[in-house]
Amino acid sequence: MDSQSVKTAERGGVRGFDAHKRVKGRKRHILVDTCGLLIACRVEPADISDRRAASLLLGGLSPLFPNIRIVIADGGYQSRRLTRELLKQAGWTLQIVKRRQREFKIAGLTWIVERSFAWLGRNRRLSKDYEYRVQSSETLIEIAALRLMLNRLAPA
Repeated sequence: MDSQSVKTAERGGVRGFDAHKRVKGRKRHILVDTCGLLIACRVEPADISDRRAASLLLGGLSPLFPNIRIVIADGGYQSRRLTRELLKQAGWTLQIVKRRQREFKIAGLTWIVERSFAWLGRNRRLSKDYEYRVQSSETLIEIAALRLMLNRLAPA
């Protein structure tokens, strides 16, 4: 599970300011499996915290995906409330991967979700958030993920 901050177009819509990345726009939160294929996605204003967005993203997924055991995330998702309420009810455990150095280095299995963001970034429509509604943005992410899955099932 991870998030990505993207700028929005001039058209407007719901957006916020991510002070950490210095981006005015929206955040894309995705949950992927170990192969990097999309399980769930959510688009929120950029000023929402990762912990709050994780509870919105993971809410209601346990009946749909009973085989999930461990959710791996970075340090931005560390929360007692998230671990206690949401993940314990679903029977999941939250594994936080922390970086020890100041420079950027992918640690643990977080590279899987970073690779998924790179795959999604190959689509021109997802380079920036051009949509007015967040539901349209979520749908475009799902269409791009479906394209990736179909290419794996039947390569050209």
